[in-house]
Amino acid sequence: MSNPPTKTRVLLGMSGGVDSSVAAYLLKEQGHEVIGVTMKVWPQDCVSRAEDKCCGPQAVADARGVAHALGIPHYVVDEANEFEKMVIDYFTSEYRAGRTPNPCVMCNEKLKFGNLLTKARALGASHIATGHYARIEHGPDGRAALLKAVDAKKDQSYFLFSLRQEQLAASIFPLGGLTKTETRAIAKKMGLKTYDKEDSQEICFVPGNDYTAFLKSHLGEKDFHPGGIYFKDGTRMGDHQGIEFYTVGQRKGLGGGHGRPVYVIDIDAAQQRVIVGDYDDLLRRECTLAQTNWSEIDLSGPVEITTKIRYNYPEVRAVLHALPGNRARLEFPEPQRSVSPGQAAVCYVGDRVIGGGWIERTEVVSSAGVSAAKSEEMVSASA
Repeated sequence: MSNPPTKTRVLLGMSGGVDSSVAAYLLKEQGHEVIGVTMKVWPQDCVSRAEDKCCGPQAVADARGVAHALGIPHYVVDEANEFEKMVIDYFTSEYRAGRTPNPCVMCNEKLKFGNLLTKARALGASHIATGHYARIEHGPDGRAALLKAVDAKKDQSYFLFSLRQEQLAASIFPLGGLTKTETRAIAKKMGLKTYDKEDSQEICFVPGNDYTAFLKSHLGEKDFHPGGIYFKDGTRMGDHQGIEFYTVGQRKGLGGGHGRPVYVIDIDAAQQRVIVGDYDDLLRRECTLAQTNWSEIDLSGPVEITTKIRYNYPEVRAVLHALPGNRARLEFPEPQRSVSPGQAAVCYVGDRVIGGGWIERTEVVSSAGVSAAKSEEMVSASA
């Protein structure tokens, strides 16, 4: 089941979109006492104030309007400083380290199901709810398990893998059993003004999805360190203005005249080097995960699972091996190309999320050339 067994006071995170609006309606219909809360996460000089942003002023106005229509209280909480420290600083530091961040996972863990849960308890609310498409199943022992949503196309369980048992047990996802079409139909039937509001497809604090412009404006151009772009055999291809502007798998922005497409296959943050190669050089047979979080599952031996190594990527088969130090290793029966350091690898057994972790750097599969972990002077075969 997705809801607590009895009627209770629930703190609902409202973004101003159709999903959280319908979640508010459903919770009220189920007899819960609902308190709507919108997080203000933009600083006063934030450039991201477009109407479609879940962190913008228009979102607050939309959420307030829905709360008023449903007859539930609505509050705005200022989380700008915490958002800066926990999400934006993480976002920029990951790019600086040559990794590709996933700020939505961090925001969920630290803010939506972290700080807001603390505020819920202060207000006497036993649970916190959001408009995420995912399900919670409560076992006979009271433990909560995270499951995929019924709507496979909208499933957001990937972004919730890092939630701890205390957070999951206190969470409600009213939309987990609905499709997006059904959600919009409910909103329209109830006359909610957000029923046809478009979903945001961008990271909320990056205007126009322009990562380069955001990093330059947030960090300042003087903080970027130029370096070299190298082929996997150690040959220098050209120069770059900062590794922050590159991610594994990237093809654009590498120049032409090579006679074939080239891709970023590795990034060496220590030496400010970008390593490029052919399409098949992106293949990885395995990867290691750090900062793992698991549900109660026997990891004493190898476990056959499916995994998503990024959100917009199909599940693939893998074998999970637990490692000491809160780490793990994933083996892929079929080598995968989208294994990007810094992204989350989320593991499933059927519809159940058993956990996951953050992908660490991996070596290039190719048997020739130089890996980014080696210095320029140590050109040799890499594993």
